[in-house]
Amino acid sequence: MKLGRWVLALSLTMIPVLHAQQNGPHIGFVYPAGGRQGDTFEVEVGGQFLDNVANAFVSGTGIQAKVIEFTRPLPGRQITELRDRIQELQKKGRDPAAMREIMQIREKIAASVNRNANPALSQRVTVRVTVAADAEPGERELRMGTPLGVSNPLVFCVGRLPEFRERDPKNRPADTVTDITLPASVNGRIIPGSVGQYRLMVRQQQPYVPGDVDRYRFHVHRGQHLVVAVAARELIPYLADAVPGWFQAVAAAYDAEGHELAYDDDYRFHPDPILHYDIPRDGDYLLEIRDALYRGREDFVYRITIGESPFVTGIFPLGGRAGTRTRIELKGWNLPADTITMDATDKAPGIYPVSVQSSEQVSNRVPFQVDTLPECFEKEPNNSEKKSQPVTLPTIVNGRIDQPGDWDVFSFKGHAGDRIVAKVYARRLDSPLDSVLELTDAAGRQPAFNDDYEDKGAGLETHHADSYLNVTLPEDGTYYVRLGDAQHKGGSQYAYRLRISAPRPDFELRLVPSAINALVGPTVPITIYGLRKDGFSGEIALALKDAPQGYTLSGGPLPADKDKVQLTLTVPAGPSKEPVSLSLEGRATIEGKEIVHAAVPADDMMQAFAYRHLVAAKELIATATGRGPNQTALRILGGQPVKIPAGGTARVQIAMPALRMLEKVQFDLSDPPEGISVKEASLTQQGAEFVLECDAAKVKGSLKGNLIVNISGERTPPPNASTPPNTRRQRIPLGTLPAIAFEIVKP
Repeated sequence: MKLGRWVLALSLTMIPVLHAQQNGPHIGFVYPAGGRQGDTFEVEVGGQFLDNVANAFVSGTGIQAKVIEFTRPLPGRQITELRDRIQELQKKGRDPAAMREIMQIREKIAASVNRNANPALSQRVTVRVTVAADAEPGERELRMGTPLGVSNPLVFCVGRLPEFRERDPKNRPADTVTDITLPASVNGRIIPGSVGQYRLMVRQQQPYVPGDVDRYRFHVHRGQHLVVAVAARELIPYLADAVPGWFQAVAAAYDAEGHELAYDDDYRFHPDPILHYDIPRDGDYLLEIRDALYRGREDFVYRITIGESPFVTGIFPLGGRAGTRTRIELKGWNLPADTITMDATDKAPGIYPVSVQSSEQVSNRVPFQVDTLPECFEKEPNNSEKKSQPVTLPTIVNGRIDQPGDWDVFSFKGHAGDRIVAKVYARRLDSPLDSVLELTDAAGRQPAFNDDYEDKGAGLETHHADSYLNVTLPEDGTYYVRLGDAQHKGGSQYAYRLRISAPRPDFELRLVPSAINALVGPTVPITIYGLRKDGFSGEIALALKDAPQGYTLSGGPLPADKDKVQLTLTVPAGPSKEPVSLSLEGRATIEGKEIVHAAVPADDMMQAFAYRHLVAAKELIATATGRGPNQTALRILGGQPVKIPAGGTARVQIAMPALRMLEKVQFDLSDPPEGISVKEASLTQQGAEFVLECDAAKVKGSLKGNLIVNISGERTPPPNASTPPNTRRQRIPLGTLPAIAFEIVKP
């Protein structure tokens, strides 16, 4: 292949590279969102950019998934042809066969128009799922695979109970009731309309109708303790777009006469409802579920566990010390015991799930924290400075705000210059406590106070209710830590863990996105977020761990005092037969000791058009897709980091001989630090070079990081009489360079 033709082929190959991540496959719902051990069933997956979908992937073992059908909305031309057909049929008057065909066509058009109204859900994939009888129950992740890569993950549940599914609302009367037997897992979704509402929408050509109401009938006996646990928001915590808003599920139970017995629209601070009701007499009962605002959409998916299931409403203590066994008190419904023992003799610090089993049913999981510090229990009365509970630092106090308005006060001896951290773990451990912390001295002065403290590591929290103090003591003396509830609530469920100690500097890492899709050979940007703890501000080195051959990470470390850095991942020079699971880790020296943490894969999600969450995923998946021409090795010449004088410039040379066939080359910085820009670029014998410039007026002090550089070129194709002269020059996107580490230095 001649070099000039190679450049043209390269341009055609690389154009999708720039969009592979942005327009990669995305799924918005999975319905049903799970199934039973030992069952084979079909699920519908809705999303976007799923063309030529070939594979479905479920995390963990024991599940096989196979794509069996792909559909998309009708194209505009076909809709026009169908409307023309309606006009022809209308000429037949009220012929019954013609009227039936007209209604079928209108419903077909309306369904397609309705799907087009939500592009993020418009494409559908049918997947046949087989769950092994011994598959581990619990939450998995389901992703779809296409030629553009692997999609984002969505929750997929493996259960043990018999499964039921609602009838299709478009083919049932509005008052349909589905009969079920208990215990059961019930799958449904609140979508626009019953058959009557749907046909009204067709006649009136409305794109949206109110959501349906689903009803389930079951027979139970007097004395049974019924638990209804709805999973809706926890299945799809973020919708594919912002309209019509989150699914806010509402559940209610009725007796045979239609009397409402129980109702809930959330459970504590969780948006999904939980019902608990003691059955007063034998008979048939009805469960109703709908959206709080009577909305409906295809991704308003729910999964309900209903029966005499064990459900844990609270534990105490909320944690224990590593290397020990902790006796835990249980509160809840249908529990087989009121205590269990958590064995942490071989567990590292962290948060672990706790559950109980009754017969064949397993309870919900609640978090239990394991730590290495000494622990103690709160002792009442301790609601004032005079009655404060003395503690020796460092310590973790396990306590409760026993009643509304209660305060727990702890005292300790401190010295001037001591750095003290007081940190509450409650909401993150599923306690309803909305904590408030304040530090006072013996004279009543308040050196520190905190209500809510944002924890980016709690990816799905919408209210960061746990409190945190990090303060330097001004003088020697006795200090008091006061802990209460911001809403003046309390009770046996309002448990907490309070750490009072010197700072314990540490960090966590999040890697975004959780699915990295690229065509063969290119380099893809990724972002690493550093979640720094207790004032740690040091540099964090980043590296792939046990990466398959051909996967390369480029760029410098996460700089000191920075919370995020962009790097690039270069994929192999051949297509992946299967998605690859990658692992990245960070290393930092803290107080003379090397600390290593794995980066948790996550996706950057937005709520309310403003606040961003880093939602953790189980795996970091990467794919190299497609097949392009052999590419000449691209290298960045010279050492790194590139040192840019403050107020000056630095040259970066790129070795890529194919660039010589271009007439012009351009380098563009992606989301650069303020004050850093590309001044000029030119072609060279080896490839190209560009000049980085630092505006000293905008860059204050030292600055380190990585630069993400997109490269493109221009060339004039061979003469063509049909091409106007002013449009002959072509702009050729050439992809992304490996991340370039830089440092601003004094001139």
